[in-house]
Amino acid sequence: MSDALVPDSEHRNLMARLPSRLRDFAALARLDRPIGSWLLFWPCAWGVLLAGPTSSGDGRGFSLLLWLLAGAIAMRGAGCVYNDIVDADLDRQVARTAARPVASGRVSKRAAWVWLAVLCLVGLVVLLRLRPLAQVVALASLGLVALYPFMKRWTGFPQAWLGLVFTWGVPTGWIAMRPDHLAVMAALYAGAVLWCIGYDTIYALQDREDDALVGIGSSALTLGRHVRAGVAGFYAGAVALWALAFWWLTMQPLALLALVPVAVHLGWQVLTLDPTDGANALARFRANRSAGLLMALACWSIGSG
Repeated sequence: MSDALVPDSEHRNLMARLPSRLRDFAALARLDRPIGSWLLFWPCAWGVLLAGPTSSGDGRGFSLLLWLLAGAIAMRGAGCVYNDIVDADLDRQVARTAARPVASGRVSKRAAWVWLAVLCLVGLVVLLRLRPLAQVVALASLGLVALYPFMKRWTGFPQAWLGLVFTWGVPTGWIAMRPDHLAVMAALYAGAVLWCIGYDTIYALQDREDDALVGIGSSALTLGRHVRAGVAGFYAGAVALWALAFWWLTMQPLALLALVPVAVHLGWQVLTLDPTDGANALARFRANRSAGLLMALACWSIGSG
């Protein structure tokens, strides 16, 4: 059982009930760690919820959220499988990732490619549920996704690229609902990118020593002893850009109050972050599931008004 999991695996009891072969494929798609699917889904939800009400007569907005959630689970899994195929040699050299199914040899690269294709087929089903223009927007992310695993080899700030990739749901969800107010969408997306850089910098704190030994880049290494200030800056920038999006959409100062809960939550993360404690960093990273929900509620309150 333990061979199939890494230190930050969740739902260990549920994983234990799976046959060992299925457990490996579930771990390969990170089904034991749903936090990534939530972090991929929330920007999709923000785009949909801020773009317009989900309670329209045809129920399109609500059904779209469900489809995007299914797509987020499938495509996050597909992205992780692709990342593990590309990074197998590096993963073997990092303590936290050495037990991953491809890195450990429990799943062959050929089998991983097949599993990747299956997950992409699920994503294709979701893609076909979108409007044609939204389909084009969604497909435009594939180039970003394909290059991401190599960024840690080429730059000391791969989290910036991840931000572009992992929050692409904002323009996808927005365009699926409406084709106008693109400046609002751009501000919402830019804020989401900074939010992602912030939380993934927190996540990268767990691997700083191993990353330095292997010779790959991360924002946690680049920021060094200024990592808390860096995360605070990313989060502050995110809230400022979200406020700009709300302002451009409503021109109502009171609309900015909707951002207070998520701003307070992000501030709590920064104030309680201990960069020297991996468990603390993992907990603060996972807390962004709640941050995403709070932002979704803020978008819903403005978009449905």
